[in-house]
Amino acid sequence: MASNDLYAVADFCLIPMGTVESSVAEYIAECHRILEKSGLQFKMHGYGTNLEGPWSAVSQAIHDCHAAVHAQGAPRIATDIRIGTRVDRATTPGTGNEGKIRRVEEILARDKVQGGV
Repeated sequence: MASNDLYAVADFCLIPMGTVESSVAEYIAECHRILEKSGLQFKMHGYGTNLEGPWSAVSQAIHDCHAAVHAQGAPRIATDIRIGTRVDRATTPGTGNEGKIRRVEEILARDKVQGGV
């Protein structure tokens, strides 16, 4: 990662449009192949994908997904993207999303011990 490249934790949902198929699974499988090749940390979920790494690599991977889905015949694509960065503390590559989840789980576990919710 270049010293001026921010570490990004992103969530994106790519939606192929104008296709005759009602399922987008083939398109999403192609995105999965692209993300595997990227070397970035990612995790697909029911309505999108968590992706993290250097900002430039994250945006390139999303671009590459768009290009691949268009190459499969989708004439239009709409994508929602949320990207977070932070510079107030070091982020260990590959732990951005997992760290967020772990922190919430710790709070919920504390609540149970204290007789909370």
